[in-house]
Amino acid sequence: MSEEPGTLERAVEATLFAAETPMGVEALAAHLGGLAPGDVREALVLLEARYRNRGIHLVERGGRWHFETAPDLAHLLRREKEQVRRLSRAATEVLAIIAYHEPVSRAEIESIRGVQTSAGTLDVLMEAGWVKPAGRREVPGRPVIYATTPDFLDHFGLASRRDLPGIDELRAAGLLDPVDEALEAAMQFEPDEDSTPDDENLAD
Repeated sequence: MSEEPGTLERAVEATLFAAETPMGVEALAAHLGGLAPGDVREALVLLEARYRNRGIHLVERGGRWHFETAPDLAHLLRREKEQVRRLSRAATEVLAIIAYHEPVSRAEIESIRGVQTSAGTLDVLMEAGWVKPAGRREVPGRPVIYATTPDFLDHFGLASRRDLPGIDELRAAGLLDPVDEALEAAMQFEPDEDSTPDDENLAD
């Protein structure tokens, strides 16, 4: 690594610093005049290394890059704010199922949970910005399928879904109660795409 950053590194750094939202390699390449994505990614890797021991880090979440406060310094910037309402058990279970099996339909979620799921539960997750509709399943009835969002990865500090913890890790951290059964089912269940239970106006 050179002592001083090159022109491309500085351009990428300035672009990300000014960006209102995280940016992917393709978006950065286009913004910087149609550069080769490979060159932009190389600059990002160099910048990530330069910022690794600084007060802010350059991180990739779901294929998009942005600056964020170093984890060990986050407490210095934390301010008092309204307590965010905790997710209900139903919402937590549904979020876990979507994260481990996306894209997944509401009928498939219900098959995994063993109970009916209200539209309101999915609405809560979509309002939080963690879940989004991701098209329709090509089966009779063409049900909507759901997936997690880049905001979900960012909130939980994940670079990609490959970083989702396994059951053993969650159990060791004491994080399975009260959704351990739902998580284990989510990671082991293989949805039947031909199964289409009634999706209309169901309650928890």
